[in-house]
Amino acid sequence: MVETVTKTLEATLAPPTQGKAVRLCRLLSTYQEALGEAFDSGADTMGGVSDVVTPYDLPYQAKAALCSYVPKLRKTYNAREIDDEHPLRLTNQAAKFDRDGSRHYEICWNVPLPGYGTNFWIPLRLNPEQQTLWDDLLEGDAKAGEIQLQQNRRSWVFHIAVEYEVDEPDTDGDETYIGFDIGESALITGCALKRNTPMNPILISGNQARHLRKEMFTTLKRLQQRGASEWRVDERFDHYQNALTDIVEQATRSAVKYAKQFSNPVIVMEDLSFIRERLDYSKFMNRRLHAWAFARLQGRIEDKAAEEGVRVEYVHAAYTSKTCHECGHIGRRSVQAEFRCTNDECWVSEYQGDINAAANIAGRVDPWGESVPWKPERNDMPRDGSGRDTATVHRKTSSKPAQMTLSAYSD
Repeated sequence: MVETVTKTLEATLAPPTQGKAVRLCRLLSTYQEALGEAFDSGADTMGGVSDVVTPYDLPYQAKAALCSYVPKLRKTYNAREIDDEHPLRLTNQAAKFDRDGSRHYEICWNVPLPGYGTNFWIPLRLNPEQQTLWDDLLEGDAKAGEIQLQQNRRSWVFHIAVEYEVDEPDTDGDETYIGFDIGESALITGCALKRNTPMNPILISGNQARHLRKEMFTTLKRLQQRGASEWRVDERFDHYQNALTDIVEQATRSAVKYAKQFSNPVIVMEDLSFIRERLDYSKFMNRRLHAWAFARLQGRIEDKAAEEGVRVEYVHAAYTSKTCHECGHIGRRSVQAEFRCTNDECWVSEYQGDINAAANIAGRVDPWGESVPWKPERNDMPRDGSGRDTATVHRKTSSKPAQMTLSAYSD
């Protein structure tokens, strides 16, 4: 059996010349300005967004991406505000590459700009672990999707979604779904479901990553205040990024190893494509959470799962942290590590919050479609078209005599 999966390929633009750097910065700035105006206008249709962004000096690939993206923010993700550091989005029509093995950087990307004859080529520094996927894309064995370009200090990070075919793992039908919740306090929380019962969860602490990121922010700020040379700032930045990369590799390796211990494992994760818009915390917490590489963790789990022949599924992220995994009732999570079910008839009173979320994620791989969590006196109509067929009803109280407590899984 063959199935189609989507992967995100990553590359870094080779250091651009001064002229190219100016044009890249102008392109990103104009795009973010157009995105902000289109979002603030309240436009929720492609035509409405087009009316707003047409006057902007942007390539047609960027305008088309905005016409598709802004309505999703409004209708699907109910975004209240958008992040100031949004990446530039381009449709797959901007996926034009040139390859020459004699060059130091083998692959170049044609950067689209508004106007005739204004495009320019720039080399890409590829992630070597994704070389085979780049080969598939350039040889026509994979299909290009949306492109994103983000400025990261003095470097430019390039991402492109690619659809390609893989052999579907053989199973005997008795699959074990393992939900992975990606967060900051607990970097990765995994929970397997057997007969709808959480089994042997795993929590990978995010303390070290949090400490490194705080130290990086403080160190770089002090260096800049003291007028340190640019190479010194970049050297320290690279040091911390390499350390964070090691943490990501170790955590994701442990996560896939955890999943492999179960029979016919299927890893389930949240669709976090718009996590920046869905976050609704204080500005300080938003800055911390936005800075963390949610997609990077998921991508490395997916990479390692593919190497081990483990299937990966993505589900809608709404309410996973606030829903009781046992009865489906909307509860409370006023404290990061603690979930409280407000349904008096449910055996769950308090539960480790991240494990509860991971169990919900695993439970959403349902052949009958996902459902909106149950809550009294509310409209249980599906909120969007993400495979939700019906609203759930209050399930029968479980006869289980015990529950997982907070103390067993505290740091």
